[in-house]
Amino acid sequence: MQDKLVEKRYLVTFILITSLFALWGFANDITNPMVAAFQTVMELSAFEASWVQCAFYGGYATMAVPAALFIRKYSYKSGILLGLGLYAVGAFLFIPAAAMQNFLFFCLSLYILTFGLAFLETTANPFILSLGSKATSTRRLNLAQAFNPMGSLIGMAVASLVVLPSLWSDRRGADGETFFHTLSSVEKAEIRLHDLQVIRDPYVLLGVVVLAMFIIIALKKMPKRSEEMQCDSIAATLKRLWKNGMYRGGVLTQMFYVAAQIMVWTFIIQYADNLGINKATAQNYNILAMTLFLCSRFVSTILMKYVNSRKLLAIFGAGAALCTIGTIFIVGLGGLYSLVGISVFMSLMFPTIYGIALENVEERDASLGAAFLVMAIVGGAIMPPLQGLIIDQGEIASLPAVNVSFVLPLISFIVVTIYGLYTNKRAT
Repeated sequence: MQDKLVEKRYLVTFILITSLFALWGFANDITNPMVAAFQTVMELSAFEASWVQCAFYGGYATMAVPAALFIRKYSYKSGILLGLGLYAVGAFLFIPAAAMQNFLFFCLSLYILTFGLAFLETTANPFILSLGSKATSTRRLNLAQAFNPMGSLIGMAVASLVVLPSLWSDRRGADGETFFHTLSSVEKAEIRLHDLQVIRDPYVLLGVVVLAMFIIIALKKMPKRSEEMQCDSIAATLKRLWKNGMYRGGVLTQMFYVAAQIMVWTFIIQYADNLGINKATAQNYNILAMTLFLCSRFVSTILMKYVNSRKLLAIFGAGAALCTIGTIFIVGLGGLYSLVGISVFMSLMFPTIYGIALENVEERDASLGAAFLVMAIVGGAIMPPLQGLIIDQGEIASLPAVNVSFVLPLISFIVVTIYGLYTNKRAT
């Protein structure tokens, strides 16, 4: 008899925890286009604006391990509630940040917000894996992760339909160029005040939604897992994790993958801008990319019934690398379409790398093991600023620098492909 994907006794818990995936997806993908928005309204270079991502993903790196230690001592539910609380605090800090018109304050708000996301991801991913048979755990996580891009799509839609079209600083002349930089300091101050309030409002509304989720989950009784009641010493756990080559490789690969994902979705606007496309229109390409990502996530979850996850990861990694090569060398809309196409192949990567890495990890080590996989999200803080530095060069080897900058995601997808091949070979 085939194991059920989700057992009936865990169904309500599974639905509630899965809804959290959409919540952090919204935060991730309303924030990505804010890099371009801050770049214009605060008159920053691409490198300076990329500090938004550095703050956002740096929060994961800071709080993932403390989150795991907290969960080991208390429970999955306690970790989720603390995560939701920090998430809400970070969102509400956008109110004073907008009032002070301070870019670093916005970065601090995002940093604290992602403390909450680190708690949620460190808790929710292993919790989903534990809600049922180990044989179906990777498929179950892929199903839960499929709701992450749904939240991402809503975040992108809010950015595309509400935030970016409302930015006065991105208004363009007949030649397609912005004229914000030509205005007087008084005119700029008025526009900046308006635009920062536009950026603020979705985060404040998000904070209200997060508080509502906090109340719902606080009232729901959650199942406890044996790992929460039988924790070994931290030193013993770290020793076991370090000896696990598949796990070590998974952490490194996850770092490269997350970096690639953030670069692909963050700098699609700059790529389109280089073709004379305004921010609001460029964000529609991001929405298309996320729609393809979402559809492909469901398709890949089905494919895993017939093709093992390691082999599928290698195939999708190679597909993403080929699309990235097109993004680099095709100048024009063809390159932009190649960039959008990368999302088809990224769809299964995060949960599949996660599931493979934790496959042979003992249940008592799962929370700390999950923490380092979440901490690997720091790749999203390190590599986007490097890509921003490349973009600021203007032109490299007769190619637009924004095209050349995608050599960084290309390297990342090669690493993903190698990990898929390596783990597939070890399993055979």
